[in-house]
Amino acid sequence: MDFDAYARTAVDLVNSPLADLDDLRALFHGDHVWMCDEVCDRDLAVFRRAGRRLRDVFEYGTTGRDADAVAELNSLLAAFPVQPRISGHDSNDWHMHVTGRGASVSAEYLAGAVWGLSVWLCEYGSARFGVCADARCGNVYLDTSSNCCRRFCSERCATRSHVAAHRARKRAAVEDKPLLPVS
Repeated sequence: MDFDAYARTAVDLVNSPLADLDDLRALFHGDHVWMCDEVCDRDLAVFRRAGRRLRDVFEYGTTGRDADAVAELNSLLAAFPVQPRISGHDSNDWHMHVTGRGASVSAEYLAGAVWGLSVWLCEYGSARFGVCADARCGNVYLDTSSNCCRRFCSERCATRSHVAAHRARKRAAVEDKPLLPVS
């Protein structure tokens, strides 16, 4: 099982607007594409609640509140338990699913997302959970940098933030210059 991929599904969920079923369907790619046809309004409400709780996990991690992050993940693991099963369409396509057959879309997706994020925390620590440093963004991310120094969810946000800081410094420098008397 690719636990990193499951952890990334948690990131995708937290960063999704989830205004309607189309936003929810946009989450489903790769191995989850089959969920597009099966998702329903009831799943949308479950995804919204779980997304808020997962955001809390990221915020706890970024503020050093490891015990709170672990408590929330344990609560989510209880709510969306992993019940692994082997699935496939022929003898060359065997793979693992994280829930039993007939589980709802929300149970299937969220069991994997919570499991993956929990494994990530155990493997790398909650310091690798991030919330974008660009105040206009707020997206979460998993810090995969070699020295745990990532601060932004994307290069776009990093560039936008750095350009804004540069412009602010230039404005401040211009405002701090004393006015020369006119002769």
